[in-house]
Amino acid sequence: MDQLALLFVLLLGAVVSVPVGERFGLPAPVLMTLLGIGLALLEFVPNVEVPPDLILPLLLPPLLYAAVRRTSWRQFAANVRPILLLAVALVFVTTFFVAVTANAIIPGLPLAAAVALGALVAPPDPVAATAVAGQLGLPRRLVSILEGEGLFNDVTAIVLYHVAITAVVTGSFSFWKAGLELVLSAVVALIVGLGLGWGANRLMDLLGDATLQIGLTLLVPYAAYVLAEELHGSGVLAVLTTALFLSEYATDADDVMTRLAGHTFWNVVDTLVTGVAFGLIGLELHNAVRTASGRWGELLGWAAAVVGVVVLVRLLWLLPATWLTKRLHARRDHDEDIPMSWRETVVMWWSGMRGVASVALALAVPLTVDDGSAFPNREEIIFIAFGVIMGTLVLQGLTLPSLVRLLGVRADTAREKEFEKALAVRAAKAAKRRLREIEAVEELPEELSEQMLRRAFDIGVRISPEMGDEERREAHRKIKRVRRIQREMLSAARHEVLAARSEPGADPEVVDRVLRHLDVRSLR
Repeated sequence: MDQLALLFVLLLGAVVSVPVGERFGLPAPVLMTLLGIGLALLEFVPNVEVPPDLILPLLLPPLLYAAVRRTSWRQFAANVRPILLLAVALVFVTTFFVAVTANAIIPGLPLAAAVALGALVAPPDPVAATAVAGQLGLPRRLVSILEGEGLFNDVTAIVLYHVAITAVVTGSFSFWKAGLELVLSAVVALIVGLGLGWGANRLMDLLGDATLQIGLTLLVPYAAYVLAEELHGSGVLAVLTTALFLSEYATDADDVMTRLAGHTFWNVVDTLVTGVAFGLIGLELHNAVRTASGRWGELLGWAAAVVGVVVLVRLLWLLPATWLTKRLHARRDHDEDIPMSWRETVVMWWSGMRGVASVALALAVPLTVDDGSAFPNREEIIFIAFGVIMGTLVLQGLTLPSLVRLLGVRADTAREKEFEKALAVRAAKAAKRRLREIEAVEELPEELSEQMLRRAFDIGVRISPEMGDEERREAHRKIKRVRRIQREMLSAARHEVLAARSEPGADPEVVDRVLRHLDVRSLR
């Protein structure tokens, strides 16, 4: 099997793992990691030969962009305090305790190299956490916190990692220089992100076509990441800034086709790239086995110690951080999402799975330092990082569904339905207001005006049938029956048109154009 065949196997696994995971209640990223481990154990499967410095630029931009599309700037602004406590403070705390532990138990490991190890295992993976949380039906506030933590902790961890690696390679370290580098990295990333977001928004208006606009959204995250990194900024923060800008300002309420096609496109990208990323994590078992040859007991002991520190520090930090956030939340009127019970805090603790960023950073550890000697304890660092990823991603990922069921943590469906009903009412009122504006400038027959008024109300009823009375709900059921019959009629029409495509003399472009008209009619 060559590298290209292996890639196609991972892509196929990414597609199949979604329904399999839903069938057995298991997270798709964890299944893909197990698939990668299984492939790594087969002798005919080659070692992965992706250059370490390309893993983050290739995988992170589309994954981060897809994750940001599911949230909003307002949500981040409302949850800035929990995000700072988890994404910034917890990364520093985890890095510190891992570095102290690793420096104490691994002979000859320099403190700067230990800090690099702590930084690369500190950030929980945003893709794994949100993928697992989305399948388990957790409360929206927990999902929001996990998304915010996962998206911003990579920024902190990657900057810490680069500072530590530079200290090992050059043999020198300056606290003030490191702090200045952190600030400058963030400033550069924000400027690049906002600039590219503004430029992409303007370019989308010029392109017009949905296909070209969606294609541009695939290029923009890569452009933001690479440009920020070239200017010594944070590529991750630049992608986040660009994605948040576009989600706020590049949305046209009337551009239905672009929105529907873009949603489908990014779901496909998210599924495939996530599958490949976690499959690559499992395939790294090759390197771990080669490193541990003859030293299994020693290396597994070190890895277990670091896993214990990572998991324990997260729990010991979350308990007081959650309590403090609750106290501040009670005193100030903040519309922020916080865990509302100890059960939700426990679920947040067990959701701290490591993933793509940790693997990429581990593999990106340099081979040598400036004086030409080997990077100290590089193989041990990579093995421990792999152990932490396996210990958190596989163990926690496989047991999290059972833990959620045991603790009874579930989404507040009643609240969601109430919010949906409120939005349906607002939508119906907006339609009625627009009807009155039209009546003010156009003379509408009374019969047509009454018909349009009923349709305005039906807009809300179709979204949330509970907002209507029994008569309206009955009318809605009739409408649903009519729509079902219309769908079947349109289906018959599409089948007939498709059959004509294979007839002698049929022009496939004309057939496709007619079929597209029928498809658009079906959407309406």
